[in-house]
Amino acid sequence: MSSEKGNVSRTRPQRYQNARAFRNDKYDTSARRKKINAKLHDGVCQHCKGILEWRVKFSKYKLLSKPKKCVKCLQKTVKDPYHIICRPCAGKLEVCAKCGKEEEIVIPIDKGQNRTESVTTKNGQESSGLEDELDFDTNFSSTDSDEDSDVLEERFKSMNFERTEI
Repeated sequence: MSSEKGNVSRTRPQRYQNARAFRNDKYDTSARRKKINAKLHDGVCQHCKGILEWRVKFSKYKLLSKPKKCVKCLQKTVKDPYHIICRPCAGKLEVCAKCGKEEEIVIPIDKGQNRTESVTTKNGQESSGLEDELDFDTNFSSTDSDEDSDVLEERFKSMNFERTEI
């Protein structure tokens, strides 16, 4: 038996082999699967990046439904699945956001700009970079011009809503 203690060599080749490699998007062509496949795993060490890529490759990666608590600042700011440290804390302490070890980060979180800083848009409104997170698609910052928002506002006011009694 191959699991016996001390039995490290195998005498026969592997019995069954797949003809084709597994594809996680063969039957699941949803927007969620496309978003998971396109996700960039930044702020993690090489080992954790390999784990996350394996999970994505074999359809084991599940998105978070609500933010988790960071183990450093104890706030509910962890928005990436399988992470234990939020982005600001991991960037500030220079640790892996998944395992928490001080190892070399493969792709830095900042990448030229800090996501937690307030960014002034062309309309003069401040928005934080956390609105651009991949897992949470609610982006309420106004990127349209003022004229477009005025037109939409006028259309909304011109709509007639009727109340029906049940």
